[in-house]
Amino acid sequence: MVELSTEELRARLPEAVRLYVTAMGYPSWTTQQRIPVWSAHMSRSGWRCVAAFNDRDELSGIGYGYSGDAGQWWHEQVRRGMQEHLPPDQVKGWLDDYFELTELHVHPEAQGHGLGRSMLRTLLSTAPGANVLLSTPEGPTRAWRLYRRMGFTDILRNHRFMGDPRPFAVLGRSLPLDT
Repeated sequence: MVELSTEELRARLPEAVRLYVTAMGYPSWTTQQRIPVWSAHMSRSGWRCVAAFNDRDELSGIGYGYSGDAGQWWHEQVRRGMQEHLPPDQVKGWLDDYFELTELHVHPEAQGHGLGRSMLRTLLSTAPGANVLLSTPEGPTRAWRLYRRMGFTDILRNHRFMGDPRPFAVLGRSLPLDT
């Protein structure tokens, strides 16, 4: 497992997004749609990326995030949901200083061996912010079990992001992670 610079991820971006598409079960055309989004994320404050490779130098895991801030699409979607369901002091407490865990994906063939946990620990070990927030599709998945084991709690459940009909959970926890 290694941390990747923006240049290193940019050089492997199509491969990284294909891994994401495979892990999430999205249609292959999603790859071309997501490459510009991932590229834009790389310029955000606090951006960090970790990757894991198999013995053929192929990506087996990818994860990244950055400092969340007002005006970012995800931040505004989550803020809207929080304002509908949480008191203002809790909204402020979560959104004032957080690291957005934007993507964390392990290739299906590499799942179940602790790679996701190792990647998450590495990515968050020096992440900026008092908290970390993420969103994940609702449902019993390996990702859910990982986040629960790592101390993430419910912030929003059955949240709908604009443009996606699926229900999502927004999970969070304080930083730093316990050792």
